Amino acid sequence: FYRGTWIFLLLTLSLILAEGGKILVVPQDGSHWLSMRPVVEKLQQKGHKVVVVVPSTSLYMKSKEPQNYTVKMYPIPYTDEYLGEMLKTFVNAHFIEQSVLNVVLTSYQSTIEISSVFFTNCKSLLQNEELMQYLKESKFNVVFTDPILMCGPLVAEYLSLPSVYFLRGFPCGMDFAATQCPSPPSYVPRLFLDNSDSMMFSQRVKNMLVDLLELFYCKPIYDKFEELAYEVFKKKLTATELLSRGSFWLMRYDFVFEFPRPVMPNMAFIRGINCLQKKKLSQ
Repeated sequence: FYRGTWIFLLLTLSLILAEGGKILVVPQDGSHWLSMRPVVEKLQQKGHKVVVVVPSTSLYMKSKEPQNYTVKMYPIPYTDEYLGEMLKTFVNAHFIEQSVLNVVLTSYQSTIEISSVFFTNCKSLLQNEELMQYLKESKFNVVFTDPILMCGPLVAEYLSLPSVYFLRGFPCGMDFAATQCPSPPSYVPRLFLDNSDSMMFSQRVKNMLVDLLELFYCKPIYDKFEELAYEVFKKKLTATELLSRGSFWLMRYDFVFEFPRPVMPNMAFIRGINCLQKKKLSQ
């Protein structure tokens, strides 16, 4: 936690001279925000001016909760009940007992559906002229964001600001592609497979087949965001190209729980900082 926070603080401080920086936070709702919030609070305590943009309907990002940072809210066209139902469907698809094929199909469908909900959030934000004008005039130093559903990278591109990513990982190896990081299927396991980094020939064949399928699997998830990028910037930008603009990646995992793989110099492992409130295990 502290190593990752200090890396982020140093990156932010390099953009300013003597006083705290101005940080725009574009979070992702759900458990993603629960992991990010302690870092946001720590940045505010360290003397930075932090502004968090949140939708009017959300799971955990409430404007009235106790906080020491500024919250800017924007309206979205759906209710708390609708969001709750979509989340319930998404969770059920991932945690009920199913065959491998059904896991793939139901997870895929539910991911498409939940990403369309959060796409609505992002579109509402970028089309909110008053709020976007405020963000432009505020002259932030950096965007701090969880980029999993692309809204943070879109906002950073719109405001022409450097961005720091805070994430657990990306589907279909998009983080590898965005950072031009080597990702050989011969020993980097792919989505839905229980392979380790040490595979038999048959497992490598399956790994390669899944790697090819990922080209088609992930595209529909980000299609709408790419269309929104074209609408906003009047040029074609892929999700991977938008991600590649990230200045620094704070990765919420550790090789204790991960398979070995190549990483790039602008990626730092900060472990599960959402588990900071630990309790001593009994005998």
